[in-house]
Amino acid sequence: MRLSPMILAAALFLLGSGPATAQEWIEFKSVEDRFTANFPGQPTITSTTFQSQFGADLPARVYRATQGPSRYSLTVVDYRQIEKILAEKAKACPAGAETCRGGGSSTGPGYSRADYNGAVIYATWQLMERDAKVTHFLWNNIDLVGGHQIHLTNRDGSRTLAAIYMHDQKLYIAEGTVPDGYPEPGLFQQSLGWLDENGNGIRYQTLYHHAFPAPPRGR
Repeated sequence: MRLSPMILAAALFLLGSGPATAQEWIEFKSVEDRFTANFPGQPTITSTTFQSQFGADLPARVYRATQGPSRYSLTVVDYRQIEKILAEKAKACPAGAETCRGGGSSTGPGYSRADYNGAVIYATWQLMERDAKVTHFLWNNIDLVGGHQIHLTNRDGSRTLAAIYMHDQKLYIAEGTVPDGYPEPGLFQQSLGWLDENGNGIRYQTLYHHAFPAPPRGR
């Protein structure tokens, strides 16, 4: 489920507190990373790498913005070269080491298919391993792209709401963290949406799963 940008902007404004309320929320679009999301101002963009479950160093970008003491980020990881990277890495494995070599339709070269298919679960597990208490964990979809949502209470009492999705061979990790006593930042992760190569919004007619062919689009 995804709310309209106007409703989201109004709701996020009302949820603000103190001087931070004057900060304008914007609908930010990235055609390069094929998403749209609401941020409290123009996000900064940082290039980085993300290590996958089976040790592939993948290119990633992190979009960050703050509103007073509250922090919002969206990490986008490019999995398009996962098979090539892990196949090359597997060349250094000891002869006959199946766990690194992989093979067949389920695992692929260097376990690249297992790595790709399990990307959402792996990213979710990384969040669950933090020094925080998991208070909520559920399946969700954004415009029929399925994924996970997880709520964390951190050691200092702050709350983190995160959402993890995989779309068009890219992993998306959205996080909003607010201090103890602040309204939960759920509307940030609900503002996430998908774009095609021309920057147009995408919604599918049936559930999308990244390991299967994409279903017809609804708009």
